Amino acid sequence: MSWRNQPRDRQGRWTKGGTAAVGVAVAGVVLYGPVTGGVSTGAGGMSMQAGMTQVTRQAFTKSVQAAKKGRPAQALRHLKLKRTGRTVDRAVQCGARSYGEAQRFLVRNPCRSLNRVLFTVDDERGNRIAVSVSWVRMPTTAQANRLRRLADVQGAGNVSPLPGALVGAGDIAWTGHHYDSRRTGRTTVIAETEPVRGNADPEYLDNVAELAVGFPAPKR
Repeated sequence: MSWRNQPRDRQGRWTKGGTAAVGVAVAGVVLYGPVTGGVSTGAGGMSMQAGMTQVTRQAFTKSVQAAKKGRPAQALRHLKLKRTGRTVDRAVQCGARSYGEAQRFLVRNPCRSLNRVLFTVDDERGNRIAVSVSWVRMPTTAQANRLRRLADVQGAGNVSPLPGALVGAGDIAWTGHHYDSRRTGRTTVIAETEPVRGNADPEYLDNVAELAVGFPAPKR
Protein backbone atom coordinates (compact mmCIF):
# COMPACT_ATOMS: atom_id res chain seq x y z
CA MET A 1 0.00 0.00 0.00
CA SER A 2 1.38 3.42 -0.83
CA TRP A 3 0.54 6.92 -1.84
CA ARG A 4 0.18 7.21 -5.60
CA ASN A 5 2.85 9.91 -5.94
CA GLN A 6 5.42 8.36 -3.66
CA PRO A 7 8.53 6.80 -5.25
CA ARG A 8 8.78 3.03 -5.76
CA ASP A 9 11.58 0.61 -6.37
CA ARG A 10 11.65 -1.96 -9.18
CA GLN A 11 9.46 -4.36 -7.19
CA GLY A 12 6.77 -1.72 -6.68
CA ARG A 13 7.65 -1.15 -3.03
CA TRP A 14 6.98 2.25 -1.52
CA THR A 15 10.12 4.12 -0.48
CA LYS A 16 10.92 7.47 1.07
CA GLY A 17 14.10 7.83 -0.97
CA GLY A 18 14.78 10.27 -3.76
CA THR A 19 13.66 13.87 -4.05
CA ALA A 20 9.91 13.43 -3.77
CA ALA A 21 8.09 16.44 -2.34
CA VAL A 22 6.80 16.29 1.21
CA GLY A 23 3.85 18.50 2.16
CA VAL A 24 2.49 19.69 5.47
CA ALA A 25 -0.74 21.68 5.75
CA VAL A 26 -1.32 23.68 8.90
CA ALA A 27 -4.34 25.94 9.23
CA GLY A 28 -4.95 25.82 5.50
CA VAL A 29 -1.33 26.35 4.46
CA VAL A 30 0.39 23.61 2.45
CA LEU A 31 4.15 23.24 2.59
CA TYR A 32 5.73 21.46 -0.34
CA GLY A 33 9.26 20.13 -0.15
CA PRO A 34 11.28 18.66 2.73
CA VAL A 35 10.24 19.68 6.21
CA THR A 36 13.85 20.42 7.00
CA GLY A 37 16.46 22.23 4.99
CA GLY A 38 16.46 25.46 3.03
CA VAL A 39 13.76 27.20 1.02
CA SER A 40 10.95 24.80 0.13
CA THR A 41 9.79 24.43 -3.44
CA GLY A 42 7.05 22.29 -4.91
CA ALA A 43 7.33 19.82 -7.75
CA GLY A 44 6.52 22.65 -10.15
CA GLY A 45 9.12 24.96 -8.59
CA MET A 46 6.65 27.24 -6.76
CA SER A 47 8.32 28.83 -3.71
CA MET A 48 6.46 29.57 -0.49
CA GLN A 49 7.04 32.78 1.45
CA ALA A 50 10.02 32.27 3.76
CA GLY A 51 8.23 33.22 6.98
CA MET A 52 5.16 31.08 6.31
CA THR A 53 7.33 28.13 5.27
CA GLN A 54 9.34 28.39 8.48
CA VAL A 55 6.20 28.31 10.62
CA THR A 56 4.83 25.16 9.01
CA ARG A 57 8.22 23.44 9.10
CA GLN A 58 8.63 24.24 12.78
CA ALA A 59 5.13 22.97 13.58
CA PHE A 60 5.75 19.65 11.88
CA THR A 61 9.19 19.26 13.47
CA LYS A 62 7.75 19.91 16.94
CA SER A 63 4.94 17.46 16.24
CA VAL A 64 7.34 14.69 15.21
CA GLN A 65 9.51 15.32 18.27
CA ALA A 66 6.48 15.05 20.55
CA ALA A 67 5.47 11.77 18.90
CA LYS A 68 8.96 10.35 19.43
CA LYS A 69 8.69 11.24 23.12
CA GLY A 70 5.45 9.25 23.40
CA ARG A 71 3.18 12.31 23.51
CA PRO A 72 0.65 11.83 20.69
CA ALA A 73 -1.86 14.34 22.07
CA GLN A 74 0.83 17.03 22.11
CA ALA A 75 1.93 16.03 18.62
CA LEU A 76 -1.58 16.59 17.30
CA ARG A 77 -1.86 19.96 19.05
CA HIS A 78 1.27 21.21 17.28
CA LEU A 79 -0.58 20.68 13.98
CA LYS A 80 -3.76 22.21 15.43
CA LEU A 81 -5.60 18.90 15.20
CA LYS A 82 -8.28 17.93 17.72
CA ARG A 83 -9.00 14.26 18.36
CA THR A 84 -12.73 13.61 18.14
CA GLY A 85 -13.05 9.82 18.54
CA ARG A 86 -10.91 6.80 19.39
CA THR A 87 -11.18 3.02 19.71
CA VAL A 88 -8.56 0.36 20.50
CA ASP A 89 -8.37 -3.37 19.76
CA ARG A 90 -5.84 -5.88 21.10
CA ALA A 91 -5.40 -9.41 19.76
CA VAL A 92 -2.98 -12.29 19.40
CA GLN A 93 -4.47 -13.57 16.13
CA CYS A 94 -3.23 -11.44 13.23
CA GLY A 95 -4.28 -13.66 10.33
CA ALA A 96 -8.01 -13.05 10.82
CA ARG A 97 -7.39 -9.30 11.07
CA SER A 98 -5.48 -8.90 7.82
CA TYR A 99 -5.94 -9.56 4.11
CA GLY A 100 -4.10 -10.41 0.88
CA GLU A 101 -0.46 -11.47 0.84
CA ALA A 102 0.01 -9.98 4.29
CA GLN A 103 -2.70 -12.30 5.62
CA ARG A 104 -1.14 -15.38 4.03
CA PHE A 105 2.20 -14.43 5.55
CA LEU A 106 0.68 -13.92 9.01
CA VAL A 107 -1.17 -17.25 8.86
CA ARG A 108 2.14 -19.00 8.16
CA ASN A 109 4.03 -16.79 10.63
CA PRO A 110 1.68 -15.94 13.51
CA CYS A 111 2.32 -12.68 15.30
CA ARG A 112 2.97 -12.42 19.02
CA SER A 113 0.54 -9.54 19.49
CA LEU A 114 -1.47 -6.97 17.56
CA ASN A 115 -2.57 -3.53 18.74
CA ARG A 116 -4.85 -1.51 16.51
CA VAL A 117 -6.18 1.97 17.09
CA LEU A 118 -8.59 4.04 15.03
CA PHE A 119 -9.25 7.68 15.77
CA THR A 120 -10.52 10.79 14.05
CA VAL A 121 -9.10 14.30 14.14
CA ASP A 122 -10.59 17.65 13.14
CA ASP A 123 -8.59 20.57 11.80
CA GLU A 124 -9.38 24.27 11.99
CA ARG A 125 -11.06 24.26 8.57
CA GLY A 126 -13.72 21.72 9.46
CA ASN A 127 -12.02 18.72 7.87
CA ARG A 128 -12.29 15.39 9.67
CA ILE A 129 -9.64 12.70 9.10
CA ALA A 130 -9.66 9.04 10.08
CA VAL A 131 -6.32 7.68 11.29
CA SER A 132 -5.57 3.95 11.59
CA VAL A 133 -2.40 2.69 13.28
CA SER A 134 -1.42 -0.97 13.80
CA TRP A 135 1.48 -2.34 15.87
CA VAL A 136 2.31 -5.94 14.90
CA ARG A 137 4.82 -7.73 17.11
CA MET A 138 6.45 -10.66 15.33
CA PRO A 139 8.59 -13.50 16.76
CA THR A 140 11.71 -12.26 14.95
CA THR A 141 13.11 -9.08 13.45
CA ALA A 142 13.38 -10.79 10.05
CA GLN A 143 9.66 -11.57 10.09
CA ALA A 144 8.85 -8.00 11.08
CA ASN A 145 10.91 -6.77 8.14
CA ARG A 146 9.15 -9.16 5.78
CA LEU A 147 5.73 -8.03 6.95
CA ARG A 148 6.68 -4.41 6.45
CA ARG A 149 7.93 -5.10 2.93
CA LEU A 150 4.66 -6.83 2.06
CA ALA A 151 2.53 -4.04 3.51
CA ASP A 152 4.52 -1.43 1.59
CA VAL A 153 3.62 -2.97 -1.78
CA GLN A 154 0.48 -1.56 -3.36
CA GLY A 155 -2.18 -4.28 -3.59
CA ALA A 156 -0.26 -6.87 -1.54
CA GLY A 157 -2.59 -6.62 1.45
CA ASN A 158 -2.18 -5.32 4.94
CA VAL A 159 -3.49 -5.42 8.49
CA SER A 160 -7.18 -4.47 8.41
CA PRO A 161 -8.10 -1.13 10.00
CA LEU A 162 -10.87 -1.11 12.58
CA PRO A 163 -14.39 -0.30 11.32
CA GLY A 164 -15.10 3.40 10.97
CA ALA A 165 -18.48 2.97 12.65
CA LEU A 166 -16.65 2.50 15.97
CA VAL A 167 -15.67 6.17 15.92
CA GLY A 168 -18.78 7.51 14.20
CA ALA A 169 -17.09 7.74 10.80
CA GLY A 170 -19.30 5.25 8.95
CA ASP A 171 -17.82 3.10 6.21
CA ILE A 172 -14.28 4.23 5.36
CA ALA A 173 -12.85 3.30 1.98
CA TRP A 174 -9.20 2.67 2.89
CA THR A 175 -7.21 3.26 -0.30
CA GLY A 176 -3.64 3.10 1.01
CA HIS A 177 -2.94 6.39 -0.77
CA HIS A 178 -1.97 8.11 2.50
CA TYR A 179 0.30 5.64 4.24
CA ASP A 180 3.50 5.17 6.19
CA SER A 181 5.28 2.34 7.99
CA ARG A 182 8.28 1.70 10.20
CA ARG A 183 9.90 -1.16 12.08
CA THR A 184 11.24 -1.01 15.60
CA GLY A 185 12.82 -4.23 16.79
CA ARG A 186 10.35 -7.05 16.19
CA THR A 187 7.40 -4.69 15.75
CA THR A 188 6.06 -3.40 12.45
CA VAL A 189 4.00 -0.23 12.66
CA ILE A 190 1.56 0.69 9.89
CA ALA A 191 -0.40 3.96 9.62
CA GLU A 192 -3.04 5.09 7.15
CA THR A 193 -5.32 8.12 6.88
CA GLU A 194 -8.48 8.87 4.93
CA PRO A 195 -10.75 11.93 4.72
CA VAL A 196 -14.09 11.59 6.49
CA ARG A 197 -15.48 15.07 6.03
CA GLY A 198 -14.40 18.18 4.16
CA ASN A 199 -11.62 18.52 1.61
CA ALA A 200 -8.27 17.85 3.31
CA ASP A 201 -5.29 18.19 0.99
CA PRO A 202 -3.73 14.86 -0.07
CA GLU A 203 -0.30 16.06 1.06
CA TYR A 204 -1.77 16.87 4.45
CA LEU A 205 -3.29 13.38 4.77
CA ASP A 206 0.04 11.82 3.84
CA ASN A 207 1.91 13.75 6.50
CA VAL A 208 -0.63 12.94 9.20
CA ALA A 209 0.10 9.28 8.42
CA GLU A 210 3.83 10.00 8.63
CA LEU A 211 3.27 11.56 12.05
CA ALA A 212 0.95 8.81 13.35
CA VAL A 213 3.36 5.99 12.49
CA GLY A 214 5.67 7.39 15.16
CA PHE A 215 3.06 7.14 17.91
CA PRO A 216 3.60 4.61 20.72
CA ALA A 217 1.30 1.62 21.01
CA PRO A 218 -1.75 2.34 23.20
CA LYS A 219 -1.42 1.41 26.86
CA ARG A 220 -5.17 1.03 27.29
